[in-house]
Amino acid sequence: MSRRLPPLRALEAFLRVVRLGSARAAATELGLSPSALSRRIGTLEDFVGRKLFTRAHQAMQLTDDGRAFHDAVAPHIEALAAAVESQSDTVGVMRLHLGVLPLFGGQRLFPRLPELRKLHPRLHIDIDTGPHLLDRVGDTLDAAIILTHEPDPSLHSVRLDHNRVYAIASTELAAEVGGVPDRTKLSKQTFLVHNELPDSFVAWREAVGLQGFEPAAVDHYDSGQLILEAAAQGLGIAIMHDDHFTRARDGRLARLFDIDVESPYSYWFVCRPRDLDQRPVRLFHDWLVKAEL
Repeated sequence: MSRRLPPLRALEAFLRVVRLGSARAAATELGLSPSALSRRIGTLEDFVGRKLFTRAHQAMQLTDDGRAFHDAVAPHIEALAAAVESQSDTVGVMRLHLGVLPLFGGQRLFPRLPELRKLHPRLHIDIDTGPHLLDRVGDTLDAAIILTHEPDPSLHSVRLDHNRVYAIASTELAAEVGGVPDRTKLSKQTFLVHNELPDSFVAWREAVGLQGFEPAAVDHYDSGQLILEAAAQGLGIAIMHDDHFTRARDGRLARLFDIDVESPYSYWFVCRPRDLDQRPVRLFHDWLVKAEL
């Protein structure tokens, strides 16, 4: 006797709402109206005989039954998708919506993506370099690579590196400042700091023995790549990670002072724990961990 299977379109709608964390986003991705999406979810609820979501003010939240249903079903759907993919040459692309900081993308991720493409040719990545990446994980982003102290503990996270803080300047400015920290000389300089990494400057200042030091100005940027270029053009002293300086391989730049300063920030891969059940997220996650970018 064959078993009844749930309506696959309804099941797809359910999984999409859970993955995206938003009924509106799921409807948009599936090309459905909100009411059509709600009807599909209702069909699945009728099939299983349980309320999977609560609905209030156009928002949908998983019930306990909905969470239990997802945890029981999602791994099997992923296994089914993998089995079909392995037996078919016509399966469409798998798409990952990934948030990445531009400097990490350009220096570390993009040079290695051809390896990932060879391993998983159907995996395609939509890159988002917009602001507030962490806040958008689970909404408009499946996952992100962020630079932070420590991610939200509710997220699945993998630390990708440990860093030191460098003071970086043009070779001309480096020669002018000299080989040892001089409060008088440095007080006349402009420092270049990333908007979201203010503690880097504080850590560097304390480590080089300049407690209470205030430069002529601190200019703030929202792009690491632009900070490096500004430093190369002689616009100031950039406070950056050692890895950024090394990978830039820019002969116009020089490191100031041979002093090790541990960075309070690291790069992290983050996603919602349940999104690791989604094949694009899992494939990228497993490759990233092994690749050690």
